Amino acid sequence: MAARMAEKDLRKEIQELREQMEALSAALDRIAQPYGQLLDYVDRFQGIARSYFRVLDLYQRYGAVSPEIVVPGLKDPISKEIVKSLFERGDRNISQITEAVKARRGTASRRIVRQRLQALVADGIVVAEGQGKIRTFNVAPAIIEKWSQVLGLAKPDDQATTKGGEP
Repeated sequence: MAARMAEKDLRKEIQELREQMEALSAALDRIAQPYGQLLDYVDRFQGIARSYFRVLDLYQRYGAVSPEIVVPGLKDPISKEIVKSLFERGDRNISQITEAVKARRGTASRRIVRQRLQALVADGIVVAEGQGKIRTFNVAPAIIEKWSQVLGLAKPDDQATTKGGEP
């Protein structure tokens, strides 16, 4: 009988120890959680710092950080300004793009802007949406993806995970 009591007490103590161990394990998990989040924040900060230094390096090498770096085939200044204006704000029609180019260059003809847009669409640099007079233009998703990579905002292996080429 004393052996049974001792065995029962021993089982009770083992059960209590198990419960204490589980409580201790849960407490350690709660304590460690903020440190895991801190490591995530440090990783994000390092990514931002790498991107920042990448932009500084581009500025030092090219004198500017411009989408022209991604599209070196842009030779004429109007096409460059069109692409820059669409990078600043997409979904613009020809009139809005012409105004943006005028604001940068001082002059711009709607006819010339239309011609350059047609060439940019044909080259796959710009995409047109809509029909007739309701057409709007955006930088092509592939160009946006390249630009993101140049700036260090997206890794080459992120291409498969981005939707529509946007980071």
